[in-house]
Amino acid sequence: MTRRRWIADRVRQDRAYLLGPNALHLSRVLRAKAGQKFDVVADGVLRLGTIVALSAEQVEFQLGPVIASATLSEISVFLSIFKFDRMEWALEKLTELGVTRIQPVIAARTEAHLVKAAEKRLERWQRIVHEAAQQSRRLSPPEMGAPVSLKDIATKTGALSVQGCRVVLSEYEEQVSLKSAVQQCRAPLALAFGPEGGWTREETELLVKNGWMPASLGPTILRAETAAIAAVAVAMALTVHAD
Repeated sequence: MTRRRWIADRVRQDRAYLLGPNALHLSRVLRAKAGQKFDVVADGVLRLGTIVALSAEQVEFQLGPVIASATLSEISVFLSIFKFDRMEWALEKLTELGVTRIQPVIAARTEAHLVKAAEKRLERWQRIVHEAAQQSRRLSPPEMGAPVSLKDIATKTGALSVQGCRVVLSEYEEQVSLKSAVQQCRAPLALAFGPEGGWTREETELLVKNGWMPASLGPTILRAETAAIAAVAVAMALTVHAD
């Protein structure tokens, strides 16, 4: 039987600790006991962990040997902000698929009230991807950035610099498919998605001017969350054996 995986909230030498909601869930909901073994990610390394003490506030593991783990393709997602319920569902699924970075983007068609509220959602979004990473047996959650403007992304300023191959999904592109674009790339890969209503033509031109390759997901118009999940699934399938 596959062991449940946890990402340690704190690591100290050969001990790892779950705190807060993770500790409560393991001790009260799963009714774990001292001596039980779980997979524990400690400082990015997967190890066998044995519970030595637990309470509703803290679970302490004795760390054992390192466990071999798979390496995921390096894909960053630049996701324009859209309705929070559907966006948060997309964050969960993108994490399950294995993306390494999710950067919320403020686009021209992002609704003003969502822009205003987005800054206050960052902690919740980080919690969502952390929980999804544990569920999907990842070594770590994707990096979750604070919302930034499209201009900052396009011009690659400071810490927002985007390395590798960059693809913007656009309904204005009719010739180049996502499959064709990705097959021209090598890792790392960045994918950019517009909000509800899509990118404006000016936004697409700005990205292309700054080195992004436009690509299409096909003839139908997809919801923002559908486009992101479908594109990442395609990219993962195409890049997993690329190296």
